[in-house]
Amino acid sequence: MGCGEGLIGFGALERGAGHVVFSDISDDLLDFCRETAGALGLLDGCSFVNAGAEDLAGIRDASVDVVSTRSVLIYVKGKARAFGEFFRVLRAGGRLSLFEPINRFCLTEKAQGFWGYPSDGLADLAERVERVYEEIQPPSDPMLDFDERDLIRLAEGAGFFPIELELRAEIRSMEPRPWPSFLNSSGNPRIPTIAEAIDRALTPDERERFREHLRPLVEQGAGTWRMASAYIAATKP
Repeated sequence: MGCGEGLIGFGALERGAGHVVFSDISDDLLDFCRETAGALGLLDGCSFVNAGAEDLAGIRDASVDVVSTRSVLIYVKGKARAFGEFFRVLRAGGRLSLFEPINRFCLTEKAQGFWGYPSDGLADLAERVERVYEEIQPPSDPMLDFDERDLIRLAEGAGFFPIELELRAEIRSMEPRPWPSFLNSSGNPRIPTIAEAIDRALTPDERERFREHLRPLVEQGAGTWRMASAYIAATKP
């Protein structure tokens, strides 16, 4: 589900899967996977379905052995419906393999200054820049509206049993990085770069204060990095 360019699907075929259904909402990505499968001589072992996680109508009930996703639910608002669809298409004894970043874990970082760097008296500027992002992605956004406990609850609510969840969380010092690279970075494809956000939020004088304070911290790696991800392995009884 959410096959993208087919990394998981082709990996499954390499490991002996008899047939893989590549499912995505993008026709371009499905075409890419179809062309790749043809080039590899694997078309007979592949199907291609345009479908979102919340509605896998193109896949029959109890017709697959494994449902696998990677970083898909962060784009899905109806996560409970998605888990219900995963459960529906699996045969009895079928398995769910699901990986998601837990972006909610990083929200504390944003409250502590500039993306994990200390604000040191410039909290007003940090808040205004952060407001640009919050207007685009509030806490209710699919990328932010869940954590590992929600994933367990959703899997159990859909009927999966047993369920195992592995959480990996990391808090460490930032790596030093070039200032232009930092400015032109973005946390995900749906939000502006840092440079774009500060241009929207700050006056020219404020941007200069921002630069004078933050550039040395970025180039020295004087911040705190927070990241978490969860992996679920579950079975349909």
